[in-house]
Amino acid sequence: MQLSTSEIRRQVAALGPWFHNIELNGVPTAPDHFLGNYPYVKWRKFEAEIPGDLTGMTVLDIGCNAGFYSIEMKRRGAARVLGIDYDPAYLAQARFAAEVEETDIEFRQLSVYDVGSLRERFDIVLFMGVFYHLRHPLLALDLIREHAMGELLVFQSMQRGSPDSTMLNENHAFWNTDVFEEARYPKLHFVEHRYADDPTNWWIPNASCAEAMLRSAGFEIVSHPEQEVYLCRPDGKPAGEGAVYPARGGSE
Repeated sequence: MQLSTSEIRRQVAALGPWFHNIELNGVPTAPDHFLGNYPYVKWRKFEAEIPGDLTGMTVLDIGCNAGFYSIEMKRRGAARVLGIDYDPAYLAQARFAAEVEETDIEFRQLSVYDVGSLRERFDIVLFMGVFYHLRHPLLALDLIREHAMGELLVFQSMQRGSPDSTMLNENHAFWNTDVFEEARYPKLHFVEHRYADDPTNWWIPNASCAEAMLRSAGFEIVSHPEQEVYLCRPDGKPAGEGAVYPARGGSE
């Protein structure tokens, strides 16, 4: 049954506040977003990098929030889209948005640390705007690579510090401390309390760090269409002991 505009407005208000601004039959969910028409303003900068025809493909949207990217993947014909998020309020928004859009998307309450419990690899994994909310970000990348990754990872993280990346030597002498003073050295900034009034902002990388951590987790960066967005494919195993984590069941 198609909902009226007034009913959509009522439910949008009841489910708010929204972080994703999604046009639901002409009703915007977050018209006053501090980042503008978000995440559409981000999406339009890299959407051309995603295949326009996803027929027969499967997509995992980790940290799906209200489902903006899940809906976009379904619009491109993906056979199956699974959105996961740990926040039940976001999942309620996502289910409502999918209902209004009349699109078949599955949503589950899981965290990124639970991807092994899915026992499934996906052609495309979206990992957008989640990395800096994690207390254990490298573990999350390792788990995605080990248990969920198929052909393509679309990664996005807020960045602070130097926007310029660099490839460093594989090793440095113990007494070479100057390298750590370089602005482009991979740095992961720790937020003890909150950043932008958000207590879930824990680790914020600079550009070199985001790229180095992706490589370390076993990803090859094949495209960098936007400052914060990287498209990656699998490239060997994670460095060190990154591939030893077993699949886990349940959520925490």
